[in-house]
Amino acid sequence: MRERSGTREAQRGRTVGVLGGMGPAATVETFRRIVASTPARRDQDHLHIVIDSNPAVPDRTAALLLGGEDPRPLLDAGAQRLVTAGAEVLCIPCNTAHAYHEWLQRRVPVPIVHMLRETAARVAALGARQVGLLATTGTVATGLYQAELENAGLRVVPLEAPAQDGVMAAIEAVKAGDVGDRVIGALAAAALSLVGAGADHVVVGCTEISLVAGKLPVPVPVVDALDVLVSSTLRLATSVPEPPELVPHVV
Repeated sequence: MRERSGTREAQRGRTVGVLGGMGPAATVETFRRIVASTPARRDQDHLHIVIDSNPAVPDRTAALLLGGEDPRPLLDAGAQRLVTAGAEVLCIPCNTAHAYHEWLQRRVPVPIVHMLRETAARVAALGARQVGLLATTGTVATGLYQAELENAGLRVVPLEAPAQDGVMAAIEAVKAGDVGDRVIGALAAAALSLVGAGADHVVVGCTEISLVAGKLPVPVPVVDALDVLVSSTLRLATSVPEPPELVPHVV
């Protein structure tokens, strides 16, 4: 019986730790997508997933741009709890928190999926040349995505300041539970502005925007970084191939 149990553990793969709470709805959506993307015919075929959802982690954009409270102590505490609980692969469903990825990776003995790097590689593999980005002002201002995309040989199409302000307001609205037409309209306007400026692909680089990405009427492929995070996590944790729904959508 012990050997059979061990075999089943090996088939299920490595335990995944989700360092979440940034925000809570994005963490729930990450778990949902991992489950939906795992081929399973019974409960026992799914991965063991441990979630640490701590919404007390200080605002990452405020910390990066305004000298706000440092989120690293709580990020570290959450990562350590996940490792102690048995996590063998970590993922962070927050794009802006990846400003601290390298620092955090040095503090834990298990791999942390780099969502931005994986997304840049995915977009490059799709044949993109010029990429527009929908993300928090913190992510944009720190150049997190720009560096990864440029390293992948891609040109980043900048979003004008008024449109970026609209994106940030929409992100804050989603965090407050508003996913209505006004929010969709602001994000769609920003995406269309990027397309008008030459973007042939748009990256959804904020997990709050991921919650409504499927509703954006954008005439070019849209790559959702949360989808990439999920597929990359599954690839590390198992031998599961990327599911077909991860192909970028065009409305």
